[in-house]
Amino acid sequence: MALVSPDRTDLLADLLDGVRATGAAFDRSVLRAPWSMRCDDGSPLALVVPLRGAVWVLPDGGAPARVCPDQVAILAGGAPYVLTDDPGSPPGSTLHRDARWAAPGAAGTAPAATTADDGARPAGDAEDPDASVLLTGRYTLDAGAPARLLGSLPPLAVVDDVEEDCPVSPGALDLLAHPRPGQQVLLDRTLELMLITALRAWLTRPGAEVPAWYAAHSDPVVGPALRLLHDDLAHPWTIAELAGRLHVSRAALAKRFAALVGQPPMSYLRHQRLELVAELLRDPDTTLDAAAARVGFSSAFALSATFKRECGVSPSAWRAAHGVAA
Repeated sequence: MALVSPDRTDLLADLLDGVRATGAAFDRSVLRAPWSMRCDDGSPLALVVPLRGAVWVLPDGGAPARVCPDQVAILAGGAPYVLTDDPGSPPGSTLHRDARWAAPGAAGTAPAATTADDGARPAGDAEDPDASVLLTGRYTLDAGAPARLLGSLPPLAVVDDVEEDCPVSPGALDLLAHPRPGQQVLLDRTLELMLITALRAWLTRPGAEVPAWYAAHSDPVVGPALRLLHDDLAHPWTIAELAGRLHVSRAALAKRFAALVGQPPMSYLRHQRLELVAELLRDPDTTLDAAAARVGFSSAFALSATFKRECGVSPSAWRAAHGVAA
């Protein structure tokens, strides 16, 4: 059997397809120097997009970075950070975990004008041409493939020339500042598109240090093993059958797979099945029996028991927590 490594472009597409923004928050701020905003909302992923004027991003415990209008900053992990026109500017507003901006104390200096709030707001027509214009997007992401993304990203990543690849233009982004029917869905999808574009640029940039699980897909043994598993998650795979398909020993496959992917083949398969189940459960019309059949569990009971053991909650509780009607 010829061993053909899967295309990394396909891998990246599969991975990014797991990115889902729910209840995304989008802010457009008009800021006159000196200004400073501290963000402490705990979002696992955030984007900072300067439209006019550069912005400094100061992550807690990390090195500061200057982000220009042709760049995008990705912040991962949920640690607090400061956005400012200059690292020496006095403290300003704070974005708390309820996603609302709080005014600073008497010693602080709030932005002279900002549209930041619990959603997009118009900035007004008379904008100072010398003011900075800043877009920020904050996400809540489900576990699964995005969790692997979070683990592969540094706390702060600055991506160059994202605008060249992103089909969402700054002008289109400005339109999001004007609330209309269906606004939240539009925000969610737009932020997903911005994030996917930035992540693709970051992961495929020259000299990128790809994570081990990403490199595993190019391995002549583990890559085909991953492809076989993903092509048919419902198949009753065993390590013996998988090794036989690849013409390698069970011990060699298990050792190589665990070294590159970080877990044994059957543990990986179980994790991928549960990821798909979580996605299927977003549809209120999908029964647990149907989900079990789709991913190869013998019954809804077996799936429910495994889901609760691995995810910490029952499928029904997971649905309730994600706003899926029973």
